[in-house]
Amino acid sequence: MKIIDGITYNLRGFWMGIKTPKLLILGLIRFFIVAAVTVFFASLIIMYNQEILDLVWSKPESKWIVCLWYILSWLMSLLLVGVSAILSYLVSQILFSVFIMDYMSKVTEEMVTGRVIESDMPIFKQFFFLIKQETPRALIPILLTLILMLIGWLTPLGPVVATISSVIAVIFLAWDNTDLAPARRLEPFKTRFRFLLSTALFHLGFGILFLIPVANIFFLAFAPVGATIYQIDNLKKKQNED
Repeated sequence: MKIIDGITYNLRGFWMGIKTPKLLILGLIRFFIVAAVTVFFASLIIMYNQEILDLVWSKPESKWIVCLWYILSWLMSLLLVGVSAILSYLVSQILFSVFIMDYMSKVTEEMVTGRVIESDMPIFKQFFFLIKQETPRALIPILLTLILMLIGWLTPLGPVVATISSVIAVIFLAWDNTDLAPARRLEPFKTRFRFLLSTALFHLGFGILFLIPVANIFFLAFAPVGATIYQIDNLKKKQNED
């Protein structure tokens, strides 16, 4: 099952990352960057938690429904904390983490295959190329999440919409990692995006661990490792089929 495969590759990469000194150091750097930004976003969510919940579903007057409201409010609070980590990750990505991610991907590829497949692009040009590649990967899920949140505020389907937006976010978040190797090989963006659509269930499985509060920061830190292993195996599979 594709979802199970995604979870397996994420866990496999996480284990390889923590037992490899170079990857461990890089992962810890990303961890502290994401953690710092996460604390900021989580603090905002805790500060305005009640206001956010009221926008999604106001406390009902019926005593029979209020119990359900308390349960869903608690689940929504946990979900918001998970989403805060995802948003923190995306913000930190655009600012600086994408370069660490790309280096972690290169280290992983060299460890597994003995070489790194990439273009002979000058380092200055590569800097802008990475930013150019990261921008759509980060902006698309943010825009979709904001649109769905707006729909949730304007309709009584707030909890359902919030869940759907989280699912979409983790799929794109997983793609943010699996797209590193193809982007480095200069594959066209349209080709890479079609690949995402055809492997959505795998990416859902890979990214579902990102919704676990606290633990998601650790999985996010080492996600490029498992994602690169997946792309290596996928490339080998294509070569064998040809």
